[in-house]
Amino acid sequence: MYRDFVVPESSDGDRVDLFLSQSCDGYSRTQIRAAVQDDGAEVDGKICRPSLKLKHGQQIRFRVPPLATDDTVPENIPLDVLYEDDGMVVVNKPPGMVCHPARGHWSGTLTSALAYRFQSLSDVGGPTRPGIVHRLDRDTSGVIVIAKTNAVHVHLSDQFADRSTEKEYFAITNAPLDRDRDVIDAPIGRHPYQRDKMAVRANHMTSKPASTFYEVISRHGRFTQVRLLPKTGRTHQLRVHLAHIRCPILCDKLYGGHSVVSISSLTSGKRDESDTSVVLDRQALHARKLTITNPQTGKRMTFEAPIPEDLQRVIDLLP
Repeated sequence: MYRDFVVPESSDGDRVDLFLSQSCDGYSRTQIRAAVQDDGAEVDGKICRPSLKLKHGQQIRFRVPPLATDDTVPENIPLDVLYEDDGMVVVNKPPGMVCHPARGHWSGTLTSALAYRFQSLSDVGGPTRPGIVHRLDRDTSGVIVIAKTNAVHVHLSDQFADRSTEKEYFAITNAPLDRDRDVIDAPIGRHPYQRDKMAVRANHMTSKPASTFYEVISRHGRFTQVRLLPKTGRTHQLRVHLAHIRCPILCDKLYGGHSVVSISSLTSGKRDESDTSVVLDRQALHARKLTITNPQTGKRMTFEAPIPEDLQRVIDLLP
C-alpha cells in the first residue's frame, strides 16, 4: 500500500523519516526508518535515504509497511517440499527467504508460506514461529525441518541440542584454504562493535564453544569449493569461522565485504573479463544435507537439497 504526501511549510527542513513517522499512525520511527532504508520512499520521484531534509512543497510517495502482528499471516508462497509425514515436513528453503517475521521482514517468510500450506504446525516457538525448530540465515539456502506437532517439535529440538543431528553444508570461499581438511575450534560471541555480527571471542561472557570440520572439494585459484560439517550450531558459525581463518565465504557482505559477484571477478581468461554481469548476490552457502531421527518412527533419515541454480552458475564459471 502506498500513501502520498505534500510537504507542508511547517515541515520544511525535517528529515523524511521524522516526517513520515509523524504522519503514519501505528509505526515507530525505527520502523519507518527501516522501510525508507529499504527503498520504500520517493521524494519528487527519486528514491531517498532516511536522512534526507525535506523542502516545502515536495511530493512524497511512501510504501507503507505492514503493521507488525503477533500472528503469522498465511501467504501463498511456493515451497519445495522434500519430505512430509504426520509429524514433520522437510523443506528446501530458497535464498532470500527469512524463516520467521522479524524487524524489516514481516511478510514473505517461511512461516507465512507454511501457515498457508499446512493445517497444523507446532506452537512451541510462539505465534510468530509456528513449526520452526532451527533456522537458516535469510540468504542461506537448503534443508530445514519443520514440526507439525508439539511432541515432534520437542523431540527434534532435543536432537539439535544434544548434537545427534548431522548437518552438511556446501560453500565457496573467496580465498584458498591452506589445508585439505581441518577442524576450526574457536568460541563465538557477540561482535564488540556491530550488533548484527558475531565474532570469535575468547573468554567473553557472550561466547560459547564452536567447532566446524571442513574438507576441500576442489580448488580454483583463489576460490575453493568446500564441505562443512558443524559440530555446534552457533549463530553465523560457518561464516564467522571461515572469515576467522581468512577464507570468507564468497559474496558474504557481512563477513567478507562484497555483496555481489560478477562474471569478470570469477573468470580468468575463460570469458571477457570486462563482463560485469552479476551472477551472485548472496553468500555462497547452502545447507546440503540434514540427518535426523524421525521422532515418530525412530528411523534415521537423511534429506538432501541439490545445489541451487545461482551457486551452480558460479561453479560453472570458476577457473
